[in-house]
Amino acid sequence: MANNNGVFSDLFNAVGAPIQNVADFAGNTAASFLSVAESCTNLCATILTNSVNTATQLVQGVADGISKAVAPKQ
Repeated sequence: MANNNGVFSDLFNAVGAPIQNVADFAGNTAASFLSVAESCTNLCATILTNSVNTATQLVQGVADGISKAVAPKQ
């Protein structure tokens, strides 16, 4: 009589290993995607912040220039 535990164990290993590999790949792919998305979000936030700061400095410079231009000469 054959050892049934060995047959089922072999079958489980033969089918289970590829399924585990696919699951691992999917998990790694999802983690990589989230990492890239986070990096893009951080980059976009940095660009937006820098753009707002530059715009604020530009407006301040224009306002200072106007103030100096309209101020009475001494």
